[in-house]
Amino acid sequence: MGRVTERRRIIRVREGAVSERPDTLVAEEPLEIRLGGKPLAITMRTPGDDFALAAGFLVSEGVLAHPRELAGIVYCAGADERGHNTYNVVDVRLAPGVPVPDITLERNVYTTSSCGLCGKASLDAVRTTARWPPAADRPRGIGTEVLAALPERLRAAQRVFDRTGGLHAAALFTSEGELLELREDVGRHNAVDKLIGHALQEGLLPLRDSLLMVSGRASFELAQKAVMAGIPLLAAVSAPSSLAVDLAAETGLTLVGFLRGTSMNVYAGAHRLALHSAVRT
Repeated sequence: MGRVTERRRIIRVREGAVSERPDTLVAEEPLEIRLGGKPLAITMRTPGDDFALAAGFLVSEGVLAHPRELAGIVYCAGADERGHNTYNVVDVRLAPGVPVPDITLERNVYTTSSCGLCGKASLDAVRTTARWPPAADRPRGIGTEVLAALPERLRAAQRVFDRTGGLHAAALFTSEGELLELREDVGRHNAVDKLIGHALQEGLLPLRDSLLMVSGRASFELAQKAVMAGIPLLAAVSAPSSLAVDLAAETGLTLVGFLRGTSMNVYAGAHRLALHSAVRT
């Protein structure tokens, strides 16, 4: 699956000079996720790590939590006009005894590259019960200097972004700031699902000692994905939403936004951080 980027010819204008040249674009294609042969969701994603993406999506939806609950994931036939498989349809098979969620037309989810939970049938369907709410006692004493270094380490590891400028990234770090895994995708929610799905496949859930860093804003959906994977801290270079802050406070998630250089805002879960100076109000 090497369709991460595509080449297009463009007209480039720079300081009045006009030229024609090839440009590298990030690929965006639909992925249909089926569960036991029945359509469940369609997401706009960057091809690659599709099985991990599907698995991570089902972790976020509360369907999967352990590798033993996953019987397998396969590509289904999805032919283009030339009869070639598009590799844009995957079918997830649950292990015997694993409850299958109710799949109806009202339950199906359509996700765009900018919004993950578009198409939910009701507000009640948005919140999902977490199997591993972030433990209040771990990790502790995370230094602000560790957090300050994460954006640059995230950016330095983004290989495809350097060629396209069009990808979001999500990465898992240790509490000491060591990079564990990174995924890129045109959708920030897909990048997180690919990380979580990889962790499920490797038997690493819950991720109680990992920090999640994302390249964009911290939406409710990303906060919920962190909670569903047992991740104790979510950091973002941009702003969180009010609902993300509410969810973090409710579940014990540490939420850090506007993480840029040595500056950051702590919105919830400050007990995990080593804040050396007194907090003034």
